[in-house]
Amino acid sequence: MSWFLTAPMMIFLLAKNGREDSEDRRSRHCPYLDTINRSVLDFDFEKLCSISLSHINAYACLVCGKYFQGRGLKSHAYIHSVQFSHHVFLNLHTLKFYCLPDNYEIIDSSLEDITYVLKPTFTKQQIANLDKQAKLSRAYDGTTYLPGIVGLNNIKANDYANAVLQALSNVPPLRNYFLEEDNYKNIKRPPGDIMFLLVQRFGELMRKLWNPRNFKAHVSPHEMLQAVVLCSKKTFQITKQGDGVDFLSWFLNALHSALGGTKKKKKISHVTCKKEIFTKKLPHPDLPAEEKEQLLHNDEYQETMVESTFMYLTLDLPTAPLYKDEKEQLIIPQVPLFNILAKFNGITEKEYKTYKENFLKRFQLTKLPPYLIFCIKRFTKNNFFVEKNPTIVNFPITNVDLREYLSEEVQAVHKNTTYDLIANIVHDGKPSEGSYRIHVLHHGTGKWYELQDLQVTDILPQMITLSEAYIQIWKRRDNDETNQQGA
Repeated sequence: MSWFLTAPMMIFLLAKNGREDSEDRRSRHCPYLDTINRSVLDFDFEKLCSISLSHINAYACLVCGKYFQGRGLKSHAYIHSVQFSHHVFLNLHTLKFYCLPDNYEIIDSSLEDITYVLKPTFTKQQIANLDKQAKLSRAYDGTTYLPGIVGLNNIKANDYANAVLQALSNVPPLRNYFLEEDNYKNIKRPPGDIMFLLVQRFGELMRKLWNPRNFKAHVSPHEMLQAVVLCSKKTFQITKQGDGVDFLSWFLNALHSALGGTKKKKKISHVTCKKEIFTKKLPHPDLPAEEKEQLLHNDEYQETMVESTFMYLTLDLPTAPLYKDEKEQLIIPQVPLFNILAKFNGITEKEYKTYKENFLKRFQLTKLPPYLIFCIKRFTKNNFFVEKNPTIVNFPITNVDLREYLSEEVQAVHKNTTYDLIANIVHDGKPSEGSYRIHVLHHGTGKWYELQDLQVTDILPQMITLSEAYIQIWKRRDNDETNQQGA
């Protein structure tokens, strides 16, 4: 009896055999898993091929940690595997593992820790419990760390950005929003909108900072900072020291607009505050007294009021002394926090000078957000140089009541007006050559930590007030909250 196959039967059998072969190749046990070197794996850098510098189809060699493009014949990853006998690769986009040069997919549960480090994910329950956790995590190299209290690499001169990013990562509602990628991945943006890259990179950085299963006890903000350089059109760089307040202001506003926020629709509402600005134009000081008196009756010189929304309060320091004491030492003055907050009591007036005109302004707070940011104005710029005011601000760590800075009508609406400090950014040294560090409160343990780039140390709350505080974040205390800081 002769056997023959029709064309459809041959196609069916070939497809069946190919599928079985494919399934066999997918499920084949890889003999090279023990060559993976987790100590060299670093997924914090830009996902591009180390040879072609292309982002397309990038794979990480899990033996040496380098990135290569493709996995087909003559691809950079394929050549690398043959040349150096490195066989296990991870597709940085699909998160699938492959063995080269045999080119079959590896499915093994022992590799889940690697995909989690590359792309950490958090459930709603995990996010809700973050501030209740006091448990130390152990990195692959054996060092222990607290998730969220993690050092950031200073690539060259980006400590100003590091301090701001670490501060924002410890503002719970902001952190929680970015830990869950579903919150913003479907936001519609115009084609070619590069500003949304900031949102994506900030979310990735946030998830790495709070990852309880990191391979190392620090994170590199390389991709985040590249997005900052690109989106700010090189206003902020990683090779040149920047100003922390300028960066904070730009970054919050950029996030706000990239998330689809407008003047009316506030996306970053947890730190958004409102104030009334009362402005009164002053006659020119060289005019005769009678003419000044006459001008003050004109409509142009009457006080006007506008309501303004802002991300932070700028606190002015008193002028630093110019003279040395009898021991030839410059006196470092001190000022209580409440003295510089008096700017917002609705009564204190301050003169503002422009090129042509002078104005008197006073400010009154009308809305207090759950998280309030203070920026202490330490730097004065003129045509020739930047001068720094070293005045020490004396402030309590907890229990700062801002009720007196609200009008009586607003006081009746605001039940909670007491704030506790949760982050304190410090600038040390000269204006152009100085460095930044940050003090942050870990909510789970109630302890304070000082972070300066990769260095993380615990610190006593009393020591925080001795520093040249530059940016502070305060958390409003709700009625059902107890003070955990023990300061």
